[in-house]
Amino acid sequence: MKNNHFTCTRIFTSQLQRKKLFFHPFIFHFSLKMFSFYIARRYFFSRKSRHTINIISIISVCGVALATAAMVVTLSVFNGFRDMVASFFTSFDPELKVVPLEGKCVAADDSVLTLLKDYPNIETYTEVLEDQALIVGNERQWVVTIKGVEDNFVQQANIHRILYGEGDFILHADVLEYGIMGIRLAQQLGLGTYYDGGLPIYAPRRGERVNLSNPMQSFNRDELYSPGVVFAVNQSQYDNKYILTSIGFARRLFDRQGMISAVELKLKPHTSLRRAESDIQAIVGERFRVMNRYEQQEDTFRIMQVEKFIAYLFLSFILLVACFNIIGSLSMLMIDKRADVQTLRALGANNHQISQIFLLEGWLISGIGAAIGILVGIALCWLQTSFGLIKLGTSEGSFIVDAYPVSVLGSDLLLTFLTVLVTGFLAVWLPVRRMARHLLGE
Repeated sequence: MKNNHFTCTRIFTSQLQRKKLFFHPFIFHFSLKMFSFYIARRYFFSRKSRHTINIISIISVCGVALATAAMVVTLSVFNGFRDMVASFFTSFDPELKVVPLEGKCVAADDSVLTLLKDYPNIETYTEVLEDQALIVGNERQWVVTIKGVEDNFVQQANIHRILYGEGDFILHADVLEYGIMGIRLAQQLGLGTYYDGGLPIYAPRRGERVNLSNPMQSFNRDELYSPGVVFAVNQSQYDNKYILTSIGFARRLFDRQGMISAVELKLKPHTSLRRAESDIQAIVGERFRVMNRYEQQEDTFRIMQVEKFIAYLFLSFILLVACFNIIGSLSMLMIDKRADVQTLRALGANNHQISQIFLLEGWLISGIGAAIGILVGIALCWLQTSFGLIKLGTSEGSFIVDAYPVSVLGSDLLLTFLTVLVTGFLAVWLPVRRMARHLLGE
């Protein structure tokens, strides 16, 4: 029956070619490709004369599917950690941040920033002055980052979500200046959410050299008081060294009256972030840089992206090894189908067309394995998201999250599928060509 089918197919295409029913060479070559694919598909799904070939083919599909599922799950875990870190930043970092490209500070009444205030999609415009200082308390010293903000910072950052303690978020009251420090910084200084008396803060005076005989004369000194709360972003760069206070305090401490180091912006609801970022960059021009949340933490996310790329390379190598199993299946299939090959040659098929049949057989194995692996990977990610099957630790509360976070992206699924197809092509193309010469007499 198989030989009769091959005969009918070849005679049909030959007659169409003689009668010039294929008006374009592309159509004729496409029909031959489909003919090769049809035979390859029948070889894959039909029972072979030797049952071992079916088993090896199934093992090849399973190997590719397993490697594909591992790639989907691993890339999704990296995405989950990236989204988790980004969710922590959203409680502290602004949607958009405008910083000068030259120097630390600019005048708050700069003409460019004045134009920016008129942009209609800005809901909250917060001036910020940020610099390093020295904190002294409980016989300990620590270099910290003082971040002076305006009173509307509470609307811009939604700071109440990350506050801990019995007090309130207060920046200043009458003659007192308050400082809200990170929770880890408070622990390192031996302080709680509330401390008695003023906390001395020192910053070098601008334009003065250090007086070696009395170094403290070369520093500005001021005091901050505790409002009874601390903040916890769950990021060491903030929790270990940041203190929030009023911008007036920061300007006095750093001798920068009327200056700012950045402008933090909150956009109106339903505003396109990408469009707003582009518009604001056009307004401020080349003197300033507009950064979204990911660009503000560029170093952190770049490291995570590099780690994800390295994991992708390792998994691609494992996938390449898994695809080599296909070679064994194809070599045994070539031996098993020698009689069919002779029939195809008698009907006019050339060596290139016969080789294409087995190449398509290899790509079919990798393609089906990729499809199964992607579905299995998505299912595993769904189970992890729904039930948290794999935990980060044995005891609850040891980590920020109890189970590994996962996030499946369509771009990763497409990348994985293309990687499997390309890897399968590279794994079988050259070996099949060589086996065709030796086993089939090409």
